[in-house]
Amino acid sequence: MSETTLAEGVFDFELPNVGVGPDPLGLDAVVAASDFAVLLFLRDYHCPKCKAQVSEISEHARTFNELKTAVLPILPEPRERAEQWREKVVEDFPFPLLADGEKRVAEQYDQPTRYGPVGNLHDLLGRLPQSVVLDTRGDAVEVIFTHQGDSIDDRPAAAELIGTVEDIQESFVFDCSLVEC
Repeated sequence: MSETTLAEGVFDFELPNVGVGPDPLGLDAVVAASDFAVLLFLRDYHCPKCKAQVSEISEHARTFNELKTAVLPILPEPRERAEQWREKVVEDFPFPLLADGEKRVAEQYDQPTRYGPVGNLHDLLGRLPQSVVLDTRGDAVEVIFTHQGDSIDDRPAAAELIGTVEDIQESFVFDCSLVEC
């Protein structure tokens, strides 16, 4: 990322993409094309709650697009499994789907796990969902929202993620220190 810097807690990455967009896809390309990015750290290939979350968010693809927000589901699986997962989840998948088979990006962003060492052995047992919203405007990419699930059901709805982006946009536009109110 040559033109922007990463704030603490934001990690650059490049992963195989089995969805919409370039393959591989790096955070630098997202920063160049979007004002915000939503990283959805999924649990694993078998997780029905992850499939439901991505399906629900896909229904709001137009809204995310209007907000100049890239949605990046990140599946902790190798490329082949991610391709199979994408085909099963949404017929016309409107987003990139990143394969993080080595779980490198999930670990960088501190995706939560449970059950200690046993949970680290298998994603279905230990990995919990996480959502991160990045503000990619300006000179520094910043984390503006993080939701670390404490159970497999604990994940934000599309409306909450959309509302987070809208609130940040409004606070930027209507900041009275920047414009006359």
